[in-house]
Amino acid sequence: MKICAIICEFNPFHNGHKYFLEQAKKASGCDALLCIMSGSFTQRGEMCILDKFTRAKHAILGGADCVIQLPATFAVAPAEIFAKGAIKILSSVPEISYLAFGCESGLHEDFLNAAKLLLNESKKFKDVLSEKLSGGESYIKSYAAAFESCGGNGELLSKPNNVLALEYTKALMRINSDISILPIKRIGGGYSDGELKEDFSSATAIRQNLADLKVKNNLPDFVYDDLQNAATGNYDSMLRHCLFKTGTDKLKRIYGCGEGLENRIKSLDGNPVQEIINAATSKRYSSSRIKRILCANALELYRDESERFLNNELYIKVLAIKKDKADRMLAALAKSDYPLITDGSSALTKLTDTAKQCFEKDKNELNVWNFINMTKIPDRLTIV
Repeated sequence: MKICAIICEFNPFHNGHKYFLEQAKKASGCDALLCIMSGSFTQRGEMCILDKFTRAKHAILGGADCVIQLPATFAVAPAEIFAKGAIKILSSVPEISYLAFGCESGLHEDFLNAAKLLLNESKKFKDVLSEKLSGGESYIKSYAAAFESCGGNGELLSKPNNVLALEYTKALMRINSDISILPIKRIGGGYSDGELKEDFSSATAIRQNLADLKVKNNLPDFVYDDLQNAATGNYDSMLRHCLFKTGTDKLKRIYGCGEGLENRIKSLDGNPVQEIINAATSKRYSSSRIKRILCANALELYRDESERFLNNELYIKVLAIKKDKADRMLAALAKSDYPLITDGSSALTKLTDTAKQCFEKDKNELNVWNFINMTKIPDRLTIV
């Protein structure tokens, strides 16, 4: 069985995602599409608008054959860790031949060449990076300048999907994976474009304009219907409560929260969340990083634990599967080096102690999502 994998969030699943799945299947010529999807919270530290099982169901209805979970410890983390965690799990499945990803620009060879350059940072790269940082430039701009100084195409580092695509490519190269990359050009609104388009808006625009009737044109009907029950819980209150309770010692354990940033964020714990984000954001620290730190703190996702999980055996947790592909997909996933989990109750009997600890983080994030939204979504395998 030839499988094409996709790393995703689908918050929510929209027309652009449906187009992407169609193109991935067509370009790969695969027998099946496998999505590895973030759970209840995203890489930028936001609470998902729908629970992970509903979003996984939407992916199946939109063209995927199976959806597995990207563990929370990697899902709410910097792009490099997000990619490493996803690739670690996908590379354990021998029948995965391709990794398709959306990108704003760039061809297959562009990503391979750029990833090689970034994996082997030259002295010049490091010198330019250090010089730009010392001059007060943001890390993102400094990194791009260093990349360009060594012959890299700066455009590949200027767009969010391209950045993730490069991290996926680097993660595959690090382990000498046989999985081939398959870049697919995005259409419609960009990741952070908040303007609602006629039919291919970004997920950001859709979340920000749920009351607008034009949203319906941007979504498959099965998503639009479920969005009537979109999450309405007070996520900000949860973030503030958890920040108030935690100390700087724990904040320092979170990815990207060191060098005094932990003290800055903790000093703001009496303020509304948006004011905390605004006050802590700087040239050096993006608002996305601050949001991610606040989210990771609430979910107790720590760098030292994530590094340990990355270096140990994990699991494959199935969220949803297409009925007529279930037997073949489960058989393919069962060839993984990691245990196959289809429900929460049997997990503890199959996993190593380290994998159990990682799995507990996933259980906790679902519990937190339920608590915030006053729901009782159970851990279940959705068959569509």
